[in-house]
Amino acid sequence: MPDYQRLPVRPVPGAMVVKLYRSGDAVRGYVRKVSDPSEDDVIFPGEEMEPDSAFRLAASHREGSLPIYVELVEAVQWDPSWGTLDG
Repeated sequence: MPDYQRLPVRPVPGAMVVKLYRSGDAVRGYVRKVSDPSEDDVIFPGEEMEPDSAFRLAASHREGSLPIYVELVEAVQWDPSWGTLDG
């Protein structure tokens, strides 16, 4: 199972972030790439998607061994079927 990390205060530039949030009764996500603090992050794509799709997209755009961070908002609870969440 994939390992993910909770989004820290200072994420590593180049790392991917999957933000999971509520949309009606469903959990949805979007993916962004952390940029240098002087630049805006890059969002892939702007539309919401299912969590599994968001994690696959993040993994396909990840560079080397940089982490995939997870940001849980709007009372979203981690689902162990997505992988392991550290931190």
